[in-house]
Amino acid sequence: MSFQTPLPGPLFEAMGKFIDLHPQWDQYRLLQAALAGFLLQQGEHKSEQQRELTRRYVGCMFGSLNQL
Repeated sequence: MSFQTPLPGPLFEAMGKFIDLHPQWDQYRLLQAALAGFLLQQGEHKSEQQRELTRRYVGCMFGSLNQL
């Protein structure tokens, strides 16, 4: 799946500031972590999907993205 969507100005600015303050993050890592975190909070996944979302979220948050 691929998607493109415009971001509201304040969200775009906040993302830019976060990435500026945390140079080890980029837009892809930030969006993957945010999306995985959101989906985990919804909690409507099969156990194997839940494990993959958790692995992706933790990997993004703690910098092991290259191992994913």
